[in-house]
Amino acid sequence: MSKFERHVFVCLTQRPETGKPSCTPRGGAALFEALQAGLGARPELWDRVAITSCGCLGPCFEGPNLVVYPEGVWYAGVSPEDADEIVEQHLVGGQPVDRLRYEWPED
Repeated sequence: MSKFERHVFVCLTQRPETGKPSCTPRGGAALFEALQAGLGARPELWDRVAITSCGCLGPCFEGPNLVVYPEGVWYAGVSPEDADEIVEQHLVGGQPVDRLRYEWPED
């Protein structure tokens, strides 16, 4: 069992400009850094929340994307300016940021 209460995975995929969209050129790296800074400013979260970069999460046309476990809350179209809200509302307060949530289309 993980010691973390929440684990955030942030897509940092980078594809050629002529290919399918990817998160890093659309602000994924800056988002990752902003989330890390937000976590860094909250020492009470340091041993409770992990923020990890990862490869493609799937909804490439909607990125930058991230997912928070164990809840399985997906976020899409997230900007670095949204990081503090995610940290405060979701990672501290336990309430997902509804305006940024991504709902997978039904098959």
